[in-house]
Amino acid sequence: MKKLLVLCLVLALSLTMLAGCGKGSGFELALVTDLGTIDDKSFNQGSWEGLKKYATEHNKTYQYYQPSEATNAAYLEAIDLAVKGGAKVIVTPGFLFEVPVYMAQTRYPDVKFVLLDGEPHTEDYATYKTEANTLCILYAEEQAGFMAGYAAVKDGFTKLGFQGGMAVPAVIRYGYGFLQGAEAAAREMGLPEGSISVMYNYSGDFAATPENQARAAGWYQSGTEVIFACGGAVGNSVMAAAEASTGKYVIGVDVDQYAESNTVISSAMKMLGNSVYQALEAYYGNKWDGGKTWVLDVNNDGVGLAMDNARWRSFSKADYDALYKGIKDGTYKISNASDISIADLGLKYVTVTEVAD
Repeated sequence: MKKLLVLCLVLALSLTMLAGCGKGSGFELALVTDLGTIDDKSFNQGSWEGLKKYATEHNKTYQYYQPSEATNAAYLEAIDLAVKGGAKVIVTPGFLFEVPVYMAQTRYPDVKFVLLDGEPHTEDYATYKTEANTLCILYAEEQAGFMAGYAAVKDGFTKLGFQGGMAVPAVIRYGYGFLQGAEAAAREMGLPEGSISVMYNYSGDFAATPENQARAAGWYQSGTEVIFACGGAVGNSVMAAAEASTGKYVIGVDVDQYAESNTVISSAMKMLGNSVYQALEAYYGNKWDGGKTWVLDVNNDGVGLAMDNARWRSFSKADYDALYKGIKDGTYKISNASDISIADLGLKYVTVTEVAD
């Protein structure tokens, strides 16, 4: 009886590991998630969809590995498992993998690493080094944020909010882009200077907390109409606050978050799946660009604004296409600086209230 039970458990485990994967022994392509899952409606899911798409189209085996905890040691342990599982290419989604990949790229020189939204460095940030077996992919968050701010004002909103997570460069670029987009739209619409107000905060985390929900609720109660939630699970707190209010909206981030809440009017997106697919295409096409950093923007379909499931009141697909073209051809000049202050953006039509916790 015990032997039969053990056999059943082994069989169940094997079936779980093989579920959704290609044929063959071992897994050639691997994704190591952060502490989240592959259906997190964020970085893990977007990256997994790109890897899975390439793998299924090209008959490659694939698997994901989820760390036991959110530490560098746990991330590195998951990478070790992926290598032992036969991975030739390992995709790591997010800046939390910067230190683990820094260590793994020299530990496993024959394995290729795709690091999204970060560049490898030591734990003390003293040394940055991208080895030839690592490809880093960054995104023009300021362009995606610009689209969100521009669309919000064109849609008739005048009281906006930006709720960032940790004040890391990527989040700052989203926020500054959002402000610049609102500024450009207000100028085009001939609105009076100072007519757009924005509440602006970095929560210092990427978590869904009572504090983050209470802050968003306070903004909504004070008149804020729509909040650009740019901080991972912080967005869940903002959505909860919007759902508890009437006529309040949220702009999501990184992937199309429309299914998360009926209050999500659109999302500023990084085309994570596209970028993973492009990286794998380069690897198998003998065009591996290791040792370098790609910065993906509108010119290579790296960022965008979710329109397929958008709930804008008047901002149309034609409006979006014109905006996208304007960013692409340089009509709109967007600063990508993250080491300046909001005052340095030179805003006239947008008045920003910075909220410090």
